[in-house]
Amino acid sequence: MQFELGCQLGYDVKADGTPFLFNIEAQNAETQRVLSEQLILDPPLPSTTWTMPESGNRYFRTVAPKGKLTLRYTATVDLTSELTALEQILGMPPAELPLQVFTHLWPSRYCQSDKLERFARSTFGGLEPGYATVNGICNWIHDYVAYEGGVSDALTSAFDTVTQRAGVCRDFAHLAIALCRTLGIPARYVSAYASQLDPPDFHAVFEAFLRGSNGGSWFIFDATRMSDPAGLVRIGIGRDAAEVAFCSPFGNTGFDKPEVWIRQVGGNNLATVQGVRTSVA
Repeated sequence: MQFELGCQLGYDVKADGTPFLFNIEAQNAETQRVLSEQLILDPPLPSTTWTMPESGNRYFRTVAPKGKLTLRYTATVDLTSELTALEQILGMPPAELPLQVFTHLWPSRYCQSDKLERFARSTFGGLEPGYATVNGICNWIHDYVAYEGGVSDALTSAFDTVTQRAGVCRDFAHLAIALCRTLGIPARYVSAYASQLDPPDFHAVFEAFLRGSNGGSWFIFDATRMSDPAGLVRIGIGRDAAEVAFCSPFGNTGFDKPEVWIRQVGGNNLATVQGVRTSVA
């Protein structure tokens, strides 16, 4: 499936020489290929780029003068995510996990899995290991946490969300990740362009490491149930949102509301009922 996507971001830079670090470009990965893309900065500014080898995250940095900064990114991306029957997606005991995924079992700034063990074990411990457990976590969050803007902020953690029972996609993803880690399932945060999301915006989902038909792999989930897993174009991957901010300005700046868009090229609305494998470890 092909998708056309992009974003436009605007900033009011208060001082000359303000550095910006962006992570808005679609990844080139095993199941995701960027066919074409364009990045325009206004005013035209030089930039430096870097792709993180471990995650595939693509970063670029620019240094802006005082005044208005606008950037526009567009791309056409081909997704070839492998669909797997749900009954074939199983759990993996820690003794069999690849060593490189163990960091996604540990607590992190926004995903304090060590604080949620009693709740996770009592609520989800009876589910079958694998897809059933992760899906059960998503179902619980969807049913018992209200999707509501303005009730969380940049400091809200998974522990806060399970207490307040409200938040946005970022909070839903953090809570799902923390619960998965508590139950021994490696999980990581994903920022994405999300097909069918209404209104369009940068979207937060997560991946869980499970055993599929081709061995251990990452499978993608959306605890908000607002997008189709097969229509998620990944931007950044990290232990939580602290590692994949779409913009990090290092100075005093104002900002406009981001404009984000994505549409499937020559296809119908998605309705995937299989597990979506995105990559191996």
